Amino acid sequence: MQVVIAGGGNVGSFIARELRQAGHSVKVLDQQAAVVERHAADGDGIDWVVADACEFRSLEEAELFASDVVVAATGDDEDNLVVSLLARQEFGVPRIVARVNHPSNQWLFNETWGVDVAVSTPHLLTSVVEEAVSVGSLVRLLRLEQGKVTLVEVTLDDDAPVIGRALRELDTPHDATIVAVIREQHVVVPRGDTVLEVGDEVLALVSPEAEAELRGLLE
Repeated sequence: MQVVIAGGGNVGSFIARELRQAGHSVKVLDQQAAVVERHAADGDGIDWVVADACEFRSLEEAELFASDVVVAATGDDEDNLVVSLLARQEFGVPRIVARVNHPSNQWLFNETWGVDVAVSTPHLLTSVVEEAVSVGSLVRLLRLEQGKVTLVEVTLDDDAPVIGRALRELDTPHDATIVAVIREQHVVVPRGDTVLEVGDEVLALVSPEAEAELRGLLE
């Protein structure tokens, strides 16, 4: 997979190293020559480029058109939005992930600006805390496809109406699907004959329209 990351700060460089270690081809764009020179000296196989990711010509020279994924990971939300929009409209990049620095700006990071997945650290931390302490309540973990799909989780308590029932018996909403069940720290691949138990962590993908119905089913 060809990945281009805009922003070589702590976040961008960490993502770059992780993706490179996973075997992906990674290119990082940063305006500061000193940052690029410092990281390029590591010889870790990452292609570091001095470039302004908000300028069309810089992205063209970086061959953005050949990338599979663009990650807008700068510390400025305006820059991340501009990078996302250029990547989508001018270069047709199929997948764009953007970092949200200020939670109040998350509403901007949508398909209008070309963003497929917006990652807001405060919102993620909130979800993780809720997931850790909430039992019996549906928790939103991650929004995908410009918010059209949400990954949700619920830990089943002993009052859940689905306890003791097989998945094929459930009246699951049309726009929702159970993708995993975590039981005693092990992942159970959901099948029709999988019977839900107290304490199971149920992960599901659901559209906003079907979330209330799924909530009523699992809570």
